[in-house]
This record gives sequence, C-alpha cells and structure tokens, in this order.
Amino acid sequence: MTSAALEILGLGLGILGWVGVILACGLPMWQVSAFIDVNIVVAQTIWEGLWMTCVVQSTGQMQCKVYDSILALRPELQAGRALTVIVGLLGLVALMVTVVGAQCTNCIRPGKMKSRIVVAGGAIYILCGVLVLVPLCWFANIVISDFYDPTVPSSQKREMGAALYIGWAATALLLFGGCLICCCSCSQRDETSFPVKYSAPRRPTSNGEYDKKNYV
Repeated sequence: MTSAALEILGLGLGILGWVGVILACGLPMWQVSAFIDVNIVVAQTIWEGLWMTCVVQSTGQMQCKVYDSILALRPELQAGRALTVIVGLLGLVALMVTVVGAQCTNCIRPGKMKSRIVVAGGAIYILCGVLVLVPLCWFANIVISDFYDPTVPSSQKREMGAALYIGWAATALLLFGGCLICCCSCSQRDETSFPVKYSAPRRPTSNGEYDKKNYV
C-alpha cells in the first residue's frame, strides 16, 4: 500500500510538472524589460516569449503581436518552441503509460510487465524534465550575459521573466515525480517476487516410519 500511495504521489507531481511546462510555454514572460535607468518610471514594459511579444502600457493596456516568421527567429526561440512542444506531447504519453501500469489500475495483470511499464512512464517524465531544462537554461544564460555586457544598450537589456521560474519549478516536479515512480516500481517488483521454498529433509523414526511433523 505504501508503494502504491507513493506511486500516485509521483504521478500527481508529474502531472503538475507537465501542466507547468504547458503554462510556461504559453506565457509571453520569458524575458521582460530591465529597469536599470535612473528614472524607473517608464511608459511601457516589454514582454518577450516563445510565440509572441507584448507591450504593457502604464495605463494597464496590453498589446501582443505574434512573431511574423518562424525561420527568422533566433536559435533559442526555435529550440525553445520545439522542445516545449515535444515535452508537452511526451508528458501526455508518460501519463497514459503510467496510468496503464499503475498499481491502482487493472489494465494489465500484476507482474514484471506491469512494473516495467511503470518504469517506462517514470523514465519519460524524467526525460521531459531534462528536455525542458535546455531552453530554460539557454534563455537564462543569454539574459544574464546581455545584462552584464557593457556593449548592449540599456534599453535592450532584459531580465528573467516569470515563465522561466515556472519552468524550473515544473522541471523539478517532473524529475522528482519520475524518480519517485521508478523507485516505487522497483520496490513493487521486490514485493511481488515469489519467495524461495525450502523443504525439510525427511528422517525415519525408530519404528521405520517417517516423521510427520515436517508435513503441513
């Protein structure tokens, strides 16, 4: 029962991480304007995401524009789009595989095959966490490098947006949930293995008959 509960917990964390990746993918706040001038009161704030760029006025009005050309995008934007979409699809596959092999479902009879399917689902969750970590760290590295680069104008400097932090939290949930699912599956395999049976040797008694106390 303990392994089943931990398995459900790992599945829940994986689902939360998957939803977090989808949320981070859609948010336009991967890069935001950096307020480093003397006068921090500005008329507008710029948000840059994977799919669009938004300008937020001081009055609260927001205007967003989708990028015109896909091939003209910067390499980090193209890689971020591709990897987050792949992670979104793999997360759905991991959810289906884990549910099929989970202890709380009866889709497959208990045994080694069921535990192997659960391990596959946990491994896919871990793979999702590793893949989504690539564009997040890539964007963070570019933002930090440009921020401390004296040749970049102050108006073009950016800071890390909320989408990056959501993505990192989702990555942690995916990795932890996948590892938890794999560990619970290994413990389940040990519990379901058949114990080794030993038979006591039969010794004849004084009257020539075998002792019956060894029989159950």
